[in-house]
Amino acid sequence: MQHLNIDIETKSSVDIGKAGLYKYAQSPDFEILLFAWKLGLGPVQIADLTNGEKIPEEVRQALRDPDVGKHAYNAAFEWYCLNRAGYETPIEQWQCTMVHGLYCGYPAGLERAGEAIGLPQDKRKLATGKALIKYFCVPCKPTKNNGGRFWNLPGHAPEKWKLFQEYCMQDVATEHEILKRLQSFPMPEEEERLWQMDVQMNAFGVRVDTELLEGALSIQMTCEQELLQEAIRLTGLENPNSDVQLAGWIEKKTGSKVPNMQKATVENMLEKNYPEEVHRVLEIRQQLGKTSLKKYTAMEISRCADDRIRGVTQFYGAGRTGRWAGRLVQMQNLPRNYIKTLDFARKTVKQKNYAGLRLLYGNVPDTLSQLIRTAFVPAEGHRFVVADFSAIEARVIAWLAGEQWVNEVFATHGRIYEATASQMFHVPLERIVKGNPEYSLRQKGKVATLALGYQGGTAALIQMGALEMGLPEEELPDIVQRWRNANPRIRDLWQKIQQAAIACVETAQPQAIPRLIFTLEGDLVYGQSFLTVRLPSGRKLFYPKPFLSENQFGKPAVHYYGIGNDKKWGIQSTYGGKMTENIVQAIARDCLAEVLKRIAFRGLQVVFHVHDEVIIDAPVDVTSDEICAWMAEPIPWAPGLILKGAGFESMYYRKD
Repeated sequence: MQHLNIDIETKSSVDIGKAGLYKYAQSPDFEILLFAWKLGLGPVQIADLTNGEKIPEEVRQALRDPDVGKHAYNAAFEWYCLNRAGYETPIEQWQCTMVHGLYCGYPAGLERAGEAIGLPQDKRKLATGKALIKYFCVPCKPTKNNGGRFWNLPGHAPEKWKLFQEYCMQDVATEHEILKRLQSFPMPEEEERLWQMDVQMNAFGVRVDTELLEGALSIQMTCEQELLQEAIRLTGLENPNSDVQLAGWIEKKTGSKVPNMQKATVENMLEKNYPEEVHRVLEIRQQLGKTSLKKYTAMEISRCADDRIRGVTQFYGAGRTGRWAGRLVQMQNLPRNYIKTLDFARKTVKQKNYAGLRLLYGNVPDTLSQLIRTAFVPAEGHRFVVADFSAIEARVIAWLAGEQWVNEVFATHGRIYEATASQMFHVPLERIVKGNPEYSLRQKGKVATLALGYQGGTAALIQMGALEMGLPEEELPDIVQRWRNANPRIRDLWQKIQQAAIACVETAQPQAIPRLIFTLEGDLVYGQSFLTVRLPSGRKLFYPKPFLSENQFGKPAVHYYGIGNDKKWGIQSTYGGKMTENIVQAIARDCLAEVLKRIAFRGLQVVFHVHDEVIIDAPVDVTSDEICAWMAEPIPWAPGLILKGAGFESMYYRKD
C-alpha cells in the first residue's frame, strides 16, 4: 500500500484549546493555509493555499483512493478539516500516528513523542512553531501600528511566512520519521477501527439543552454576585476572593494561622468551632469555589451552532491501558446527582428562577452542580439509553486470577460486598442483611473490594474513603490482612505478574502465565525496546526501554520510561500490583470496546461513554434491557468471564 503523510496549517477565530476541533473548523472564517505532504518515497512538498496554489491532482486523487493510506499526527484534525474544506476523504482510510505512539507507550505531542522515541535533534519539531501559529493562525489585536487589522497575513511578514512553511514541512518529516519507527510494532486492525469509530462519534457529538444551560449560567452569575456581596458585608474586605485578604481576616477573627485557602483547608476550618460569621464566610468561599460549575462555561464555549458539543472523548487518552479520556467538558468527572426532584429542579433553572431554586434546595451552587449531567439530552424524538458494566474490575481480576469463589458470586447472586465480608469475617452470607448487626460488615467488604485489588494497603483504604465511612484507622491493617487471606489467588496474581515481568526483562525470553504473555520486543534499526504484555484480546501493553534496578525498598524491580506524576517523560518504577492494575483496567477497557462494536453493528449511535458506561442516543423503542443483554453476552477471547450490565432510559443524562 502506498502512504500519504500530511500536515496542514489552518486559521480560525475560534479558540481550539477551549472550544475543540469541531467548533474550530465549523467557524465561518476557518481556512486551510498550508498543505504539506509526502507521497510514498517522494520528497516533502507544500502547497501555499493562500496565494492561489492548488493541491496537485495526484495528491487529491490519493486522498480519495482507498489503496492509499493517509497518515497524520492527530489525524482526526487533518481528516475533519480537509472534509470541511471540501477535500472529501473517508475516515476508514486514515491512520493516526499520535494514537499509534500512545499505543506503544509514548507521550502525546509531536515534539514530545519525537524526543521520547529518540529522533535526532534536526528532525524534531521547530521550537518557533507556537509563535508562528499564534501569529498567522489566530486573530490579532487591531492597533494603530498594524493598521487596525484582525489577521496577520503572509504579506505582513514574508520571512515569518517562509519559516512557517518550513515548519509545516518539518512536521510532515517528523511524523514520517515517527511512523517509520512505530511500524515494527503495529496497532491491531481492531484498534484502528475503534479509533475510527471514536472519531465518528466525536464528530456526531452530543446535544445540549440550551434552555437549561442559559438558565444555569444566569442563576450562577446572580448567585455569585449575591454571595460576593454577602462576603463583603460580613468581612468588610474590598475583595473577599483574595486568598491573602481572606486568610488575614480569618486569622484576625480566630487567632489561628491559615496556611492557605485551598479546598481541603477550608473543609478542615469548617469543622472547627469558629465564630458564626467566620463559618458563614467559609461556606461562601466553598460555594464560590465550586469548580464543577465551570463546566457550564465550557459547554457554552464548545457548543456548536446546532447545539451539539463535539470532541468530548480522547481515544487512548489514558496512557498504556488504552482507556478513553475526557476532553472539553471532562465527562469523566461529572458531579453525581442526588436530588430526587430532578425534573422540577431543571424546570426551575430553565425559568432562571434563582429565588425559587434557593428556597427549594438551599445551596444553589451545589444544586447547579448536580444538574450538570442533565444538560446533555438526546436528539428530538429520541431518548438516552444508559448502561454500564456492574463491578467490572472486580469481575475481571477474579477471572484473571482464578479466584473461584468470587467468580461463583458473580455467576449467582452478585452480592460481592456482602460475600467479601462473609469471607473476611467468617460470617454466613445470609446474616449480612439490613436489620442484622452483621450488616455493618458490608461496609468493610465494600471498601476492601474497591481498594485492595492492586496490592494496596491502609493508604489505599483511606484514599477510597474508609475514614469517611466511619471505619477506625486502627482497624484498617486488619481489614487489609483479612481481604488478602480471603483472596489468595489474587494475591498470588500480583507475584506471578511481577516475577514474569522481571524474568522477561532479565532473560529476554517470553514468559507466560494464564491468559497473559510477557515479551521483550525491539528493533535493530532504531534501537527501540519494550516490555510488552499480550492481553487476552490480542492487544498489547507497552513499557518502553525496560531495565531492572533496585526500587525504593531495595528489591529488584522493572523500570521503564513513561510519563510520571510530574507530567514529564522519565524513568518509572513498577511492581506486581501496579502492573495488575494496568492489565485489569486494560481488559475492562477491551470489554467496553466489544460492547461499542456490538452497538455500532446494530446501527445505534453512542454519543459518549464514561469509564464503563455507554450513553446511546436511541429511538424510543430501544430499551436498556437490550443493551444490558449485549453487555452480558460472552466475549470470545474471555471464556468464563461473567459480565453484567445495568441501565435505564431517560430524557437527559443522569446517574440512576
